[in-house]
Amino acid sequence: MSIKITATSTCDLPPELLERYQITMVPLYVSFGGGTYQDGVDANPEDIFRHVEDGGQLPSTSAVNIADYQALFADLSPQYDDVLHITIGSEFSCCYQNALVAAADYPNVHVVDSRNLTVGQGLLALAAAEAAERGDSIEDILNLLDGMAGRVDTTFVVDKLDYLAKGGRCSSVVALGANLLKLKPCIVLADGKMSVGKKYRGAFDKVLADYVLDQLNGKDADLDRIFVVHTRCDPAIPENVCAMVRQFGFHQVHTAVAGCTISCHCGPNTLGIIFLRK
Repeated sequence: MSIKITATSTCDLPPELLERYQITMVPLYVSFGGGTYQDGVDANPEDIFRHVEDGGQLPSTSAVNIADYQALFADLSPQYDDVLHITIGSEFSCCYQNALVAAADYPNVHVVDSRNLTVGQGLLALAAAEAAERGDSIEDILNLLDGMAGRVDTTFVVDKLDYLAKGGRCSSVVALGANLLKLKPCIVLADGKMSVGKKYRGAFDKVLADYVLDQLNGKDADLDRIFVVHTRCDPAIPENVCAMVRQFGFHQVHTAVAGCTISCHCGPNTLGIIFLRK
């Protein structure tokens, strides 16, 4: 039985894992400077950061549209016994709803709402790909993902709130105060929604040690794999965080760079650790 795994570009999986498991990325759109581009195809995070640094307005993002999904499913459906598409959480985008509309014409296309974003979504795609490789049925894979979605632990620390303020997700006054006080908020994703957790204070690279300890101490983590995901950090920063999380006994420690969608909302110097709880 052949099962094809696809995921929206927001899963932020490293190229080597996408290639290893033959996961097809479906790009969202990002608009800036008078043009609209596909995430990871003809636009990357550096394009966004340069645009904003040059005085441009914060780019906007938009979902994979129904026509794109129809073209994708029309191509893949005849080639495989089943096609499984995993989307960014439905609370953050209408990709899931658009995919459902397009999939209605294809009985062998299945759409899963990850209820997550970045590699929190990617963890589900990897699990699905590994299960398909083992020969599991599509029903078993769907059940597996349904049980996994609520176990994904996704948090990240934002260095500065400038992009969140530009995007209207916090006031400019709050952003200014946080930046002046060197506050680094931890964003926590739970039940498909984001909230602010602990607020760290100090230099970005220094607070990350406390952040890692807070997120991993006392948690019943599945030690199979963990991701360190970031947006344009100094290379030494994710390397140091990877060294820290290895001390907790994870078998696989992966580094991922967030794509355009996450970068538009958080800006540079954002870092998170993402893993599964048992």
